[in-house]
Amino acid sequence: MMQELDQAVTIGATVPTGFEHTAAEEVQEKLEATARVSKNRGRIYFDITTDKLLKVHQLKSLDNLFVVVKEYDDYQFKTTKEEVQMDWEELAAKLPWTNALAVWKLNNSIKKKKGCRKRTNPTKSDQCGNVGTKSTDTVPSDPEELWEDLEALEVKRNQRDVSSQPENDSEEEKHSEIQNQESGVTPLKFRVTCNRAGDKHCFTSNDAARDFGGAVQEFFQWKADMTKFDVEVLLNIHNNEVVVGIALTVESLHRRNITHFGPTTLRSTLAYGMLRLCKPQVSDVIVDPMCGTGAIPLEGVMEWQNSFFLAGDNNGTAVSRSVNNIKHILKRTHDGGSSSGLPLDIVQWDLCNLPMRSSSVDIIITDMPFGKRMGSKKKNWELYPLCLREMARVCKPGTGKAVLLTQDKKCFLKALSQMEGLWRKLHTVWVNVGGLHAGVFVLKRTAVVFGPTSVDVMEPHTATGSQK
Repeated sequence: MMQELDQAVTIGATVPTGFEHTAAEEVQEKLEATARVSKNRGRIYFDITTDKLLKVHQLKSLDNLFVVVKEYDDYQFKTTKEEVQMDWEELAAKLPWTNALAVWKLNNSIKKKKGCRKRTNPTKSDQCGNVGTKSTDTVPSDPEELWEDLEALEVKRNQRDVSSQPENDSEEEKHSEIQNQESGVTPLKFRVTCNRAGDKHCFTSNDAARDFGGAVQEFFQWKADMTKFDVEVLLNIHNNEVVVGIALTVESLHRRNITHFGPTTLRSTLAYGMLRLCKPQVSDVIVDPMCGTGAIPLEGVMEWQNSFFLAGDNNGTAVSRSVNNIKHILKRTHDGGSSSGLPLDIVQWDLCNLPMRSSSVDIIITDMPFGKRMGSKKKNWELYPLCLREMARVCKPGTGKAVLLTQDKKCFLKALSQMEGLWRKLHTVWVNVGGLHAGVFVLKRTAVVFGPTSVDVMEPHTATGSQK
């Protein structure tokens, strides 16, 4: 059966909004697969063979994974709710479920080997979208019993045409065989999650999830369970683009390295995307002066172990959380057979007076206070200019870089304009952070040498004879 599953499948993944192309680069780099970015922001799709499924779970840019059952680039929705409901019922019976369910089964065996824990009540942030998204109580039971179902289905691997009548008849026949085999066996438990974006639909996300979920339940005779489900069927709708999938993750992969959370803990996937923008090199000194719970440096040391990371915060509680998160990573690596430490130090410091030599840092990367849950907009007007000047002091002129995340764009750009040529903005990546529209600003340290006055920073210092 494992050899039969060594086939091409399409994997979908949710990624931090704004970092779709960064995630696609990682897929190309580590899986040698070409990813395509969805029209709906925050999703990518790529084709792999199932022997690479474990590697997919190890990618750092991806939040949630699902195997695609069927994609429709231009699905023609009917104009009334009644007609749409009938369409969902017909669609559930036509879809080529077999290969996707086989991948789901294989994925379960991989998760068991990894010792992954199962989610019982997913949070809103773990859903696959953030526009018009609703989850209804109509979704999928014992994973070990699915092989009998799959063997009964025996659908062709490359089954794609879901509109032909003969194929529909084939699915119906195999479906009836499943029911015969399942007599006396507890059915699988499922749920449907619908993520919808678009204003030209005559139905809501709840409507679609309820109607499509009812059709899935009728077809498979599965039992609906909102919390203790075995299979989660995903219905992603973006205008006329429809993707039906089966979830491969029960808990977002962005939680992989953090055990001690703070009020504004950055998602690990977003931290990794910011780090990729830096392009760290061997022996680079990388500093996070406002590390919080340490999400950025932890992602860094796990991926770029030939660079050195230094992180700190002025809040003692935040530093303690970072230390505990580091201890968790060290324990995990030691349990895995590694005896080496991490190229990372955590310090409690004043971020406007860093205990480092001038021009000693290659990269500065941090999540700055938004002025929402931490700090205030008023304080940012004083804090941001001081931060940028201190960052310019410790960063290497001409080669140093900074990648800074903030939602307080007006204050940041004003502070940047006051830096008298110390920083040059290369580009900005716009991202969604907990529903807030924020920017990741990529800066380059100019060759101007830092000095205490405006006259000192205008031109690089050249020693005169008397100064020598």
